[in-house]
Amino acid sequence: MRKSRACSSPAETTSHETHAQLGLCPACGAKGVSVSIQTVKVMAAISLRWLRSTSYQFCHTPHCPVVYYCVADAQTLTVDQVRERVYQKETDQSNVFICYCFRYRASDLQQATAAEYEAIIADIRAGIAAGQCACELRNPQGSCCLGNVYRALRDRG
Repeated sequence: MRKSRACSSPAETTSHETHAQLGLCPACGAKGVSVSIQTVKVMAAISLRWLRSTSYQFCHTPHCPVVYYCVADAQTLTVDQVRERVYQKETDQSNVFICYCFRYRASDLQQATAAEYEAIIADIRAGIAAGQCACELRNPQGSCCLGNVYRALRDRG
């Protein structure tokens, strides 16, 4: 298992410092979204002793290998260092969970009829209303999956 990488050359350091000042992913330069340290701890497939910060961002960029990064010191956790396949990072999203709490895969949405899709949405909403979701822990992005579910419907045409 790989360890998180750190800055090594002066050119990388300058780039990482610039990215850090802007809160950008050190690998792809995209703006991430804050994610709870609890999410990172649950998702990390590395020793938690390697986590050097309590402040991480989630990188949504599809082809970037970084899932979480720390702005302060450029520490990263890549797709190989997390426990769950990350929907946003997979090139073939069909067999990846899009709803991690209620275990719906993107293929479930892609193959669903309009009525089945509405039943999936209703099931997810009912679970949320019943307090049965834990998106902040089970979803690698650390937030509710419904946005991803709705985007998947929009993208399927």
